[in-house]
Amino acid sequence: MHLIVKCLPLLVAGAFASTACGQALLRIDASAPARAPLENQLQMGASVSPSGERIGANSQYLTRNGKPWMPVMGEFHYSRTPADEWEAELRKMKAAGIDIVATYIMWNHHEEQQGTYVWNGQRDLRRFVQLAAGAGLDVMVRVGPWVHAEVRYGGIPDWVVGAMPTRGDDPQYLRHVARLYGQIGRQLKGLLWKDGGRVIGVQIENEYNLNGPGEGAGHISTLKRMAREAGMDVPLYTVTGWDQTVYPSGEVTPVFGGYPDEPWARSTTELAPKETYAFRFDSRVSGDLGAQTRASTRGTADTDIDKTPFLGAEYGAGLPFMYRRRPVVSSDDIASMLPVQLGSGVNLVGYYMFHGGRNPVGMTTLEESTLTGGYNDTPMISYDFQAPLGPDGQQRPVLTRLRPFHLFMRDFGDRLAPMTVRKPDVVPTGPEDLTTPRLSVRSQGDSAFLFVSNHVRQYPMPLQRQVRFSVKLPGRTVEFPRQPVDLADGAYFIWPLNMDLDGTRLAYATAQPVARLDNGTAGVVYVFAASAGIPVELGFDAAAASSLTAPGARVNQEGGKTVIDGITPGTQAAVTIRRAGKAPVTLLVLTPEQSQQLAIGQLAGQRRLVIGAQQTWFADGGLRMRSDGNPAFRFAVYPALPRTPKAGMPLIAGQDGMFQSFAVTLPARSHEAAFKPVRAARMVRPVMIGGLANAALQPLPESFSAAAAWSIELPRIKNKLDALVELDFVGDIGRLFNGTRMLDDWYYSGYGWQFAARHAGSGPLTLSVLPLRADAPVYIPTEGRPDFGGKEQIAELRAVRVTPIYRLDVKP
Repeated sequence: MHLIVKCLPLLVAGAFASTACGQALLRIDASAPARAPLENQLQMGASVSPSGERIGANSQYLTRNGKPWMPVMGEFHYSRTPADEWEAELRKMKAAGIDIVATYIMWNHHEEQQGTYVWNGQRDLRRFVQLAAGAGLDVMVRVGPWVHAEVRYGGIPDWVVGAMPTRGDDPQYLRHVARLYGQIGRQLKGLLWKDGGRVIGVQIENEYNLNGPGEGAGHISTLKRMAREAGMDVPLYTVTGWDQTVYPSGEVTPVFGGYPDEPWARSTTELAPKETYAFRFDSRVSGDLGAQTRASTRGTADTDIDKTPFLGAEYGAGLPFMYRRRPVVSSDDIASMLPVQLGSGVNLVGYYMFHGGRNPVGMTTLEESTLTGGYNDTPMISYDFQAPLGPDGQQRPVLTRLRPFHLFMRDFGDRLAPMTVRKPDVVPTGPEDLTTPRLSVRSQGDSAFLFVSNHVRQYPMPLQRQVRFSVKLPGRTVEFPRQPVDLADGAYFIWPLNMDLDGTRLAYATAQPVARLDNGTAGVVYVFAASAGIPVELGFDAAAASSLTAPGARVNQEGGKTVIDGITPGTQAAVTIRRAGKAPVTLLVLTPEQSQQLAIGQLAGQRRLVIGAQQTWFADGGLRMRSDGNPAFRFAVYPALPRTPKAGMPLIAGQDGMFQSFAVTLPARSHEAAFKPVRAARMVRPVMIGGLANAALQPLPESFSAAAAWSIELPRIKNKLDALVELDFVGDIGRLFNGTRMLDDWYYSGYGWQFAARHAGSGPLTLSVLPLRADAPVYIPTEGRPDFGGKEQIAELRAVRVTPIYRLDVKP
């Protein structure tokens, strides 16, 4: 239970003797045996590669070569990104800790005209999958035929929508779906897992909860059979599991998601605290995920909960802007969901979107809109999504918050995946309960991980003072830390209990495991990240004391335990464990900032740690780096490289604790853009209410005759790869043109709009801004809401900034 302990001596079996004054002791009973997974519950496809590698799934987790596997999946839409950018962007995703790239195959992006299929250029699925494999990524193809994806008619071509029933077993519809699937099968031929390729999964349909004649679970069975007949024989078949989804039990496995806000909602104010931030112990669906159809009966995913693993596909790594609702999310709004989802039992974190993009333009624009019967109005071109990787490859701050968790799952997911979720003695009464501490444990035997989150988007959380934890495991109770800690508003983390460090048991740590690096005969390095504002404390058995050294820290013997505190996080070894006949084990505890700058990958033929503030990814045995606006590069590498690498300019070498450091400053560049008004805004009409949501509707196309416009002259840039243009405007909708060709568009929200100069073409650009009315019934966050100064409407271009992009290739 959660209780306040009086000033009395405490002696808990297997824990430390201590005195607690006004401490909050948070208890979790994890003594019951972990659940054993059920096998053979799912009828999947070919699971063995030509080399004998096997991918499988039981009732609790995925497996790879018989071992528990906890991958991270990120969505990236090839047809929304120029093809010449795919390779670098896929490698950036790999360096960000992504293991599987998921992508929608949008039917109307490939067969906009009946019988004319386009599989080249930006729509070259085969090349995209090949490049993903080259980057070391597995691939999940989401084949639809209805995909949603904020695309026109959910991706189904106009000529289909207008001529026949869709999303059911109508024979005419199925004939066209069979042709589509046949085309996809030919594109993927030889690239599937069973052929030695990296396509490991197929998602059927999306957000499917229809249950009329020719619909329901039978339709999903039909689509799966058709996919297999088209050659798509893969280890995993999935469907989305939210909003009362229906599917044939045992033939597919559901995937879940959760978002920190609901851009598709009707509210023009802040939403109540989201379920996404609340640990779940009895369910998997995290609130409304925006399905366009509604059902009233219980979905198959609810009744299948004991038969299928808890897998994710759409945990929001950002959010889209929709016309009526434009929520801006912070890095912590996104990253704080991870301890909650993992602590609720998720064994595959899948993000939507991990990489932003832009809609291609065909015979018409291809966005979801109320004009074509959609539930939402979305931008015609922009699909930015506030994603960790922006449409032009820019790294957003949220990526640095997420990556330590991804690295944790990559190196320790096989330990976590089989663990059972345990709830605390006292749990919040619901998502709106902001005072009861939010935590869970996952355990198997005497090993466990503690998950804590004290962050809820837009709601201040109380300081949880003087907190200690008591976790009852089958063989012992672990009560920690020795010194109580304060959990500040915004705190979130994962801490280990009874963690095996290559033969030495770490009883607990008030720091988060990030990675394990095997450096051969030089030993093993365990990387931890300090939790912001919380002192690092490590607990070991007393017997381990003789093998431990901790320079600069305090080593205490209490109650049969060895406790190390006073650790200063950084790049120096925090603890070294030396045992006779074994290679040393080193604990490296990074600061929170250093852990967010950490990337791990193959460099000079070996897996290495790289710390640097700039965007970093791995390619061709070396490093590639990008810095937006700052010409100074500094990075540190462990283990040391065998020789000083080459980088086009001489690198200044040095030492930073355990790390070899390098620095170089490239020649600085400065670019200025000029703009001038072309036409003033005219008065726009009040925003209309209507559509399926009975909410604010995007103004009709003719309304843009009232938009203000500016002509923009970009500077002459020798290499237009090397600049981002930021359009700082205030209004309702901004649209950027080269002549009459729309390059990009944006719903104003206060979030910065950037556009790569390389896509601007030649000649001046034109920015048109539709005025935002003061009485517009749309949600814009308080911090982004403009000051109208008593005016009825506003349309302003405040600045056009050009940020130079600096690049550094490091070759060992």
